[in-house]
Amino acid sequence: MTTDPRGWQRGLYAITDGVLLPDDHTLLTACDAALRGGLALLQYRDKSGDDARRWRQATSLASLCQDHAVPLIINDDTALALRLRDAGFAGVGLHLGQRDGELAEARQRLGVEALIGATCHARLDLAERAKAEGASYVAFGRFFASRTKPEAPPAPLSLLTEAAGLGLPRVAIGGIDAHTATAARQAGAELLASVEAVFGGSDVEARVRHLNQQLALIEGEHDVTP
Repeated sequence: MTTDPRGWQRGLYAITDGVLLPDDHTLLTACDAALRGGLALLQYRDKSGDDARRWRQATSLASLCQDHAVPLIINDDTALALRLRDAGFAGVGLHLGQRDGELAEARQRLGVEALIGATCHARLDLAERAKAEGASYVAFGRFFASRTKPEAPPAPLSLLTEAAGLGLPRVAIGGIDAHTATAARQAGAELLASVEAVFGGSDVEARVRHLNQQLALIEGEHDVTP
């Protein structure tokens, strides 16, 4: 099964975490549950430096994401994304931070159809540059207190509204959970990225379904696109 690119621009964006998901079994079981619950995107984030582990886990996740028709985004590793693509996995994309390589170069290497996102922190100018270099989406944050990245600089929710003119899907990250999702969505975020709200409890599928139900209520009650 190949991914449907029309479905990724709006919804829940889950990001894996090496502390919450410390081994292959835990990672794959939790991600399968999250995908069953309904994700727009899944990002594989592993900073271990263990190339064998990263390849093993990334291939397993790429296969799982193909089965669920959800794109797999590789965090900060263009070479790994290319290797997965060359191995025949469909729907593999890339997310780059500000210190993790040139987006324009990644776009050239991965091609025009690959999903490539960029971390833009609290700066609209970084998002404008990312768009010029070929970004598929732009991520802002943190918007709320975050246990995953407590040191990240805060961003105002108004930035999501200001970024509407870019014409790219906007990702809100940082402290996104059942209590904060409404504010982020109403400010304009098409995608809500979370680690702990998805993977921080025992019943991952139920957690994802609950968040999706909340997003559906927001969609039904408000005109949320600025």
